[in-house]
Amino acid sequence: MSQGATVNVSAVAGSPHVGTHADAPLHVKDGWPGAHELPLDAFCGPATVIDVSDISGEITMDALTGRLDGAATRLLLRTGRCIAAGVFPTDWPALTESCARDLLGGGVRLIGTDAPSVDLRESKSLSVHHMLFSGQAYILENLDLRRIAPGRYELFAFPQKLMGLDAAPVRAVLRDGAER
Repeated sequence: MSQGATVNVSAVAGSPHVGTHADAPLHVKDGWPGAHELPLDAFCGPATVIDVSDISGEITMDALTGRLDGAATRLLLRTGRCIAAGVFPTDWPALTESCARDLLGGGVRLIGTDAPSVDLRESKSLSVHHMLFSGQAYILENLDLRRIAPGRYELFAFPQKLMGLDAAPVRAVLRDGAER
């Protein structure tokens, strides 16, 4: 506008995996659904935040005992290893494949984490991604849970409808007071 234009027009370029995002199944397997096919209902509704920041490495179902109070359809993991402060963590805890399977069996439809991935940093197989997507569950990564206490909330985290991409940026919001 300083040069006489009537409006400002910005441009954005980069990976949809930067910042808070929803992974699409296409991220780990060709031919699986892309970001434009993510079901919105998986990303909106009651969610449970649990603190797993004291865990290093793999998170087993036994490690979650006592942290979960009942069934959770949307489970958000506060690992304390988020990128929100501008530093990429050297490592983070992540679910084991069998823990992901057990959570799916308990009705989980969404796993979110403040870490960069639901799999361990060095994983090449991305078995937790595969397990969740095969079980019709979805993934949120790079959440900012630094000021969020464990408990129940209402989650609003709609992925942008971007055709054919393997992930989509998300503006995630938690509202206190979800049905307890």
